[in-house]
Amino acid sequence: MSLIDKIAAAGVVGAGGAGFPSHVKYNCEAEYLIINGAECEPLLRSDKFLMSHFPAEIVEGVKMVAESIGVDKTVFALKRKYENEYACLKRVVEDKGYNIEFFLMDSFYPAGDEHTMVLDITGRVVPEMGIPLEVGCVVTNIGTIYNSYRADQDKPVIDKYVSVLAEVNEPRIVKVPIGTPVRECINAAGGSTLNEFAVILGGPMMGDNLVEDEDIDNAVITKTDGSIIILPKDQFVIERNQQSMEHIKNKAKAACIQCTLCTEYCPRYLNGHGLEPHRIMRALAYEEVDSAEIFESAQLCCLCGICELYACPMALSPRLVNEYYIEKIDEKYESSKTEYEPHPMREYRKIPTDRQIARLDLSKYNHQELYNSVELEVNEVIIPLSQHIGAPAELAVSEGQKIKRGDLIGRAKENALSVNIHASISGTVKKADNTKVIIRSAEVVL
Repeated sequence: MSLIDKIAAAGVVGAGGAGFPSHVKYNCEAEYLIINGAECEPLLRSDKFLMSHFPAEIVEGVKMVAESIGVDKTVFALKRKYENEYACLKRVVEDKGYNIEFFLMDSFYPAGDEHTMVLDITGRVVPEMGIPLEVGCVVTNIGTIYNSYRADQDKPVIDKYVSVLAEVNEPRIVKVPIGTPVRECINAAGGSTLNEFAVILGGPMMGDNLVEDEDIDNAVITKTDGSIIILPKDQFVIERNQQSMEHIKNKAKAACIQCTLCTEYCPRYLNGHGLEPHRIMRALAYEEVDSAEIFESAQLCCLCGICELYACPMALSPRLVNEYYIEKIDEKYESSKTEYEPHPMREYRKIPTDRQIARLDLSKYNHQELYNSVELEVNEVIIPLSQHIGAPAELAVSEGQKIKRGDLIGRAKENALSVNIHASISGTVKKADNTKVIIRSAEVVL
């Protein structure tokens, strides 16, 4: 069985972001394989943990994926400040004699954006509405490479390393079975320091905000979740993400001064793309005639949040507006550009991560000391059959069925962008439908 087939069988997806199926992404030919070790979002530590604790597995995974794709150059990109992680990885590369280069990046946001990374490393601009493969590159992150290595050992994706940070008594990395309730992860970090709190799944810039207790209770860890950040409900980031579109529109009409800073700091605009958030805000506020093309350009947005959480002096929300139009507009943006020229000020508008953290009012959690990592055992998991971009897996088990950890419970849909889903604990299927499978451990006594 080829590496691609093993990755497909193991259900490997991009370990962050939308979770693109890796067997599809790697089934190509490219000039560059770029390993994203920048851990783009502020505060996160999971990839940093993997690099320091599993450097041999990661380097071996990089070599296998590079050989499968047939690349000419393999580049491992990580932040310059990750001195220990760099030393661990470099030692393995040198001991093995592998042809893997290292690219050390300054600590800025969004260093881990794949368009940004491709341009910094190769000098090539990924086209509008395009992917790195169009300029000869495949970009993949640490967690995905680690899971790809494990897939070669016939081990499916059934666990996740998660950073549990901020308002918890014992901030730490926890290893949990896929489908573990978020509440269990918070408890593994000593519980919250707050009686009332909100949760961000992912990073503070692009993560999903959970404010209501019911939403937190229903949330579980999936293949793409790498962090849980616990914050007060009135924290700046949480409140900004609770605005209604009507409120955002009225605020834009009353307060947008067309300073263009949202555009001037936009990573896509700086790369040479035709995204201009200030024009979208103007069209929204004043309901400009013939603005359909302007709104369609929102599809170029990477939703990094710089425009609203760093650049805008009036506390407006261009990212949420762009997200609104991305979901609302059916017409795909058609780019006519064939040549791209990065903005001459691009290098000078990269935002230092520490400064971004200060803007978010999160400095008290920056460099937070971590307790020892723990491996969490749970009695029940709720495993969604859709944990990634594309079609959900098809149910492969029935209620009452006894299964073992690693058994297939959701089969990738044929002829679709879909992946296999596996049992993360041994036990009995308590409930199974087309959306999720609930497994209860055999050790639970009723």
